Amino acid sequence: MNNTPESPDNDNDMDWLEAELADTLDEDYELEMSEPALSLEIRKIYERSHPQTMARADYFRALLTLQSELIKLQDWVQYHKEKVVVIFEGRDSAGKGGVIKRITQRLNPRIVRVVALPAPTDREMTQWYFQRYVPHLPAGGEIVLFDRSWYNRPGVERVMGFATEPQVEQFFNDVPEFERMLVRSGIRLIKYWFSITDEEQQMRFLMRIHDPLKQWKLSPMDLQSRVRWEAYTKAKEETFRRTNIPEAPWYIVPANDKKRARLNCISHLLDQIPYEDVPHEEVALPERVFNPDYERAVLPPELYVPQKY
Repeated sequence: MNNTPESPDNDNDMDWLEAELADTLDEDYELEMSEPALSLEIRKIYERSHPQTMARADYFRALLTLQSELIKLQDWVQYHKEKVVVIFEGRDSAGKGGVIKRITQRLNPRIVRVVALPAPTDREMTQWYFQRYVPHLPAGGEIVLFDRSWYNRPGVERVMGFATEPQVEQFFNDVPEFERMLVRSGIRLIKYWFSITDEEQQMRFLMRIHDPLKQWKLSPMDLQSRVRWEAYTKAKEETFRRTNIPEAPWYIVPANDKKRARLNCISHLLDQIPYEDVPHEEVALPERVFNPDYERAVLPPELYVPQKY
């Protein structure tokens, strides 16, 4: 018997759906929580200097719409065995991690994975520079998001003195052909640079210093990046000039406003790939099998997590 909209079963279904949506929004709000222990004075300074941000409801409405499209993109990549690499670069605290979280939030981690490599080991430092990145490249049906990439060499490695000028020059000579090879192999390579102002980075660093939940994000290297702002700027400009190739151009994301930066980046990413709806098998929930002779065992209470909340 089909349920009418007024039937009790349908009402129960709607109540359940609303509860599920509320839980989802709670998770989103938790992800969006910012500066819970931030000093009030720092917050006041930040709000005076920060551009007017989007209303929360407008932001979530746009984000959920884009995330539904990302699911279609994921399905298309898996169905057609496409290979996608997206590189996220930018200064410390520019918002790379935030947009990566929103991209992957509702996707399958077996299809879409994030690569954030630590500093190279002594052995890796003797290898061909690109060698440690190659194992992380996608197979057919995969999307790989690089939270920093081989562009560490002309950026942090160069500015902090971890790479010599001959090594940097070798990188600039090699990387265009390396990326052309990736594209010729069938990889769709997309490169983003998240751009923030000097003042914005200063405010974000101050907020991290005063927020116990975010202090772990600050490293000695991050703090040195403040001292060497101009050196990073010069390194960035040369990187754009020498690695912005037709096969793999750079796209700059203005990122002073975190929410708009996330939405604009995701929207642009979707526009770069000609994904379409793909066939799906109809999903039906099978009937539960009940065995009248089965009795569920009583487990000892010490196996259970204490119900503190």
